[in-house]
Amino acid sequence: MRKFGFLILLFLAIAAFLGFCVRWVPADDAAPPPRRAEGDRQAPASGRTDGGERQAPAPAAVGALVIPVEGVPLMALVDSWGDGREEGARAHQAIDIPAPRGTPVVAASAGTVEKLFTSDRGGLTVYIRTVDGQWMHYYAHLDSYADGLAEGQRVAAGQVIGQVGDSGNAGEGNTHLHFAVSRLKAGDRWWQGEPVNPYPLLARAASAR
Repeated sequence: MRKFGFLILLFLAIAAFLGFCVRWVPADDAAPPPRRAEGDRQAPASGRTDGGERQAPAPAAVGALVIPVEGVPLMALVDSWGDGREEGARAHQAIDIPAPRGTPVVAASAGTVEKLFTSDRGGLTVYIRTVDGQWMHYYAHLDSYADGLAEGQRVAAGQVIGQVGDSGNAGEGNTHLHFAVSRLKAGDRWWQGEPVNPYPLLARAASAR
């Protein structure tokens, strides 16, 4: 009888041990999480895809502009849109940003250099069409262009495109950037478009950073 009871206890001990082994799985052998469906794949924050390819950054929102004269803070901007010019014969459809001669002028937004042009009024000028094709940015009274700047060239926001000067009708020694923005319709060329006050666009973009 005593031997029979010992066998029962031994049997129960073996059964309990086997049950524990079935339930326990080492952490290193844990099943991997379910694979994400191909359509749900998310790129890491670095902008790289799972294949190691770098994705193009998302384009900036329309109106998200960089102040186009290097080192000029938002508080230094003056809204000169609509001021009289030529004894009131015309309104100023831009803003003027004073700065010393040679101060770098930078692209207010990414885009393509559409035209390098010299005129009596604007002097040495640059026209840049934004990436979305809906806006033209005009930079006037430059002292010089950045080395290698050419029509058809793609530029990034903040890239140096020239230097502040007083060319055209700015007035000798009145060094500043004349910066204008035009909203384009389909098919509009570099000299066309609807003039828009750039001051609120610059102020909104600068205050958002």
